[in-house]
Amino acid sequence: MGLTSKSTGTNLLEKDIYKNFSECNFTVGLAGNPNVGKSTVFNALTGMHQHTGNWPGKTVSNAVGKYTFKDNSFLLVDIPGTYSLMSNSEEEEIAKDYICSGRSNVIVVVVDATSLERNLNLVFQILNITDNVIVCINLLDEAKKKGIHINFDLLSKLLGVPVVGITARKSKTLTKLTEKIYDICTKKIIPSPNKVDYSDKDDSSIIVSKILKKSEEICQKVCSYDNQDYNERDRKIDKILTSKTLGIPIMILFLGIIFWLTIEGANYPSQILSKFFSFIQGKLYLFFEWIHAPQFITGILIDGMYQTLAWVVSVMLPPMAIFFPLFTFLEDLGYLPRIAFNLDNCFKRCFASGKQALTMCMGFGCNAAGVVGCRIINSTREKLIAIITNAFVPCNGRFPLLITISTIFIGGLGLSFGSSILSTLTVLLVILLGIFMTFIISNILSKTLLKGMPSSFTLELPPYRKPQIGKIIIRSIFDRALFVLGRAVSVAAPTGIVIWILANVGIYDVSLLEYIANFFDPFARIMGLDGYILTAFILGIPANEIVLPIILMCYLKSSALVDLEDTMQIGTILVQNGWTILTAINVMLFTLLHFPCATTLLTIKKETGSKKWTLLSFAIPTACGIIVCMFTTLIYNMIQIIF
Repeated sequence: MGLTSKSTGTNLLEKDIYKNFSECNFTVGLAGNPNVGKSTVFNALTGMHQHTGNWPGKTVSNAVGKYTFKDNSFLLVDIPGTYSLMSNSEEEEIAKDYICSGRSNVIVVVVDATSLERNLNLVFQILNITDNVIVCINLLDEAKKKGIHINFDLLSKLLGVPVVGITARKSKTLTKLTEKIYDICTKKIIPSPNKVDYSDKDDSSIIVSKILKKSEEICQKVCSYDNQDYNERDRKIDKILTSKTLGIPIMILFLGIIFWLTIEGANYPSQILSKFFSFIQGKLYLFFEWIHAPQFITGILIDGMYQTLAWVVSVMLPPMAIFFPLFTFLEDLGYLPRIAFNLDNCFKRCFASGKQALTMCMGFGCNAAGVVGCRIINSTREKLIAIITNAFVPCNGRFPLLITISTIFIGGLGLSFGSSILSTLTVLLVILLGIFMTFIISNILSKTLLKGMPSSFTLELPPYRKPQIGKIIIRSIFDRALFVLGRAVSVAAPTGIVIWILANVGIYDVSLLEYIANFFDPFARIMGLDGYILTAFILGIPANEIVLPIILMCYLKSSALVDLEDTMQIGTILVQNGWTILTAINVMLFTLLHFPCATTLLTIKKETGSKKWTLLSFAIPTACGIIVCMFTTLIYNMIQIIF
């Protein structure tokens, strides 16, 4: 089983991606294991902002950029991070296809200075494919802290290719790397790699064994240590964070703290944004009046489109601006892979992939991102399970409704100082229910539609690192929060127009919206809801953030979405329209367990290429939500009768 490729690599090098880089003199491929700082090197050289998460699977599709050196332009291709070229996951196939295509003048393999022996596994596999390789040893600052010393000259001699040491976060250290790239591209250096002796017919286990043996021999010669137990601190921490007894409770505690901070911190910014948009709305009314715009146009554009957008931004942006930096903090710290490690056994018992824990974590920010992240799963069967069940994790768009309802109906049950804690615990319980449902449905799917045994995988537990607060804030706000917000805004705008038309066009003084709500009302009552609530969820498919505004608009018989700043005022309206604690519970349950948003569904269709799996991804969580709400209502009514 050698490292050959049947593909030409065109899945990575699409012509439309590279048309703007056709003038580049040379092409450089950037390879490496996940979590070695490869994307940081890419950013430093090209100036582009590529996410550099501290866990595997972040760069599944390629990124390209260019830089100049000595009057030559270099096209830099960020190849997906992979541990090996001998497996069949999507990122490994893409990496192997590109390297085998021979389209790069040189391949730069970024390795971790603190884990050189493990990283040499990929280096030797690439050396078997191409001679033009540079080994770039990153994270020298961390190696220095741990007392690890590497003899670069000797390593270069033993490998037969140039070796450069850098600290990617310090751009000045990249000069030697760019010089070596230039020298190989211009034939000033012609590498003569010392390859591992194996043939294409050798079994993969034999190849790995030979590579590991040679890697160990080389590291014994080039590496020296001030302290052989340099990883002792990380191991001690891991004994606590990944223990069978404390691992999951600590995970729940961290999630609880994140949600509590999000709940507490989002209120005031939301109020400020709401007042700002209301001020702008007043000015827009005056402008439309000044230009004598027809009332119909004013209604559609201001009461429909603008007001919907204003609600989505004011309600969605503050929680994201808090949640994403906190989540990214845990990511940079190195804790997210520990979450995956803790949950790996649970997924294996469900006959699913342990990597699903990673995609589930990504779903907390955005379910569409979680679906894309499923590319890191090797097995098609397990990938489909992860895609279908990703909606059971509440995304950022569902948090505002969960938080608001929890604050009104659950937080209001406690004392003033304990209301936010009660609300947080309630939201946390809902999230844990979503995780539990993920396990249940994954298990059912693995025994019915998607039968099979779980595959094994290697999960790296990276060293704990000091998070870079400034980069965390910038990356989480611009790369995540604003990106997700922009996508929500793009679907909320046309939805606002549709909602306004339904609320203002009717028959015999009864709006189309009311007709729809009355149609769904009998079924909704069985679920412990009402027709307006169910209609709001259906109309909210483009963006979960507008479900509550639609509910309030229906109750107040308004012709436009209602934007209320006071949570208690919202609660009063809901109670006056028949809401009870049962209604609140069922709304939170259905918020958790219902169809994915339109963006996620489109992403599922693109990732699976199948209408069948897209439809099942819509139907399965919705069916679960209906059944759970009906069951909850039945139990509640039985208790009411008994007591």
